[in-house]
Amino acid sequence: MTGLSFLFPLQVPSITNFEIDSSVSPLSVILFGSVFTVLIVVIAVINKRNAPQTNAGGGGKSGGGFSGLFSAFTLHRLAKSMGLNSEQTKMLDYVLKTDGVTDPEKSLGNPNLLDRHFRRAYRVIEQSSGTEDEAQRRLSVLFSTRNILENSTIGAIANTRQLRDDAALNITYSKEKYEVSVLSTRNENLIVEAPATVLGSQVKIPNGTTLTIIFFSKGNKGFSFDTKVVGYGNFHGHHAMQLTHSSQLKLLSQRRFRRRSAVIACSLNLVYVEGSGKKQRLVVDKRRLSGTIADISVGGCSIKAMTPVQVGAKFKIEFMQRSVNVAALGQVLRTNRTGMSTTIHVRFLKVSQKSMNIINAYVYEYAND
Repeated sequence: MTGLSFLFPLQVPSITNFEIDSSVSPLSVILFGSVFTVLIVVIAVINKRNAPQTNAGGGGKSGGGFSGLFSAFTLHRLAKSMGLNSEQTKMLDYVLKTDGVTDPEKSLGNPNLLDRHFRRAYRVIEQSSGTEDEAQRRLSVLFSTRNILENSTIGAIANTRQLRDDAALNITYSKEKYEVSVLSTRNENLIVEAPATVLGSQVKIPNGTTLTIIFFSKGNKGFSFDTKVVGYGNFHGHHAMQLTHSSQLKLLSQRRFRRRSAVIACSLNLVYVEGSGKKQRLVVDKRRLSGTIADISVGGCSIKAMTPVQVGAKFKIEFMQRSVNVAALGQVLRTNRTGMSTTIHVRFLKVSQKSMNIINAYVYEYAND
């Protein structure tokens, strides 16, 4: 027996030598047998739940992966801390198993590795789903899961002692910005290069000065922390500044959805409201404007056009991606006039599930363009 069976060594005497003590009532024997049977059933259920699944995530074959109570517990603990719901947790389990992941925490802390796992799962879902509707539903869960992980702090640095040597820190002092490198985190204080001007002149920040420092992790997440200048000295030939360590790191605000630069031709049709009350309906104007999408996410896009448009106006936006027509209803948030062209910043109001999956596949670069 596998799984948890080692916790309950079964040392039952031969059934042929089993005799009932006359002092024991038949009711006690029946009760004992019932409890024993329930215990065996519970162990079997736990083992079955912890066995690798071959159809995780709603279809497709598993590529191996992790199994066992500890790994399953770890994954569900991480998923809960990141805000995944039950369906997204199952999808994450499917993604990791599809790529044979044995250390989920390591993968969740590495955006590039995580994208590799999701890219493979994306292709498997496209190829293995029975119907188009099933494929789009599963891809929608896949991308909603990936987007939550995008904004998660799993694997993020919790304190300055975890900074790597040579990490770049940005310091602002007296309205001037300086970039310094970390020299050592293993001392009582954080040792960094002393700031200098572009001409190489040393900048002396007085001891006791409070500084707010910004840096970016490998996952391109921005953090800030407050520290104080402790002193100066030499460190392996470098003019160094000593700062107090901090365990109060703050995650800088970031976009809700990943965005990707683009050069995609698109068309825009003005959408207006006709009627009033319950009889209101959206009407798409037949007149069409041309533009070029400069960047895009599932939340919106920026479009360069030659024709100025009004802030607040609604447009039906259409473009081709992977030989499929993608459409979205968007509203103009703001515009910027540059020379002869206008940059239109649009927030999507309504996008079909299929169009959203196509946009996400482009943004995350999971599909072949």
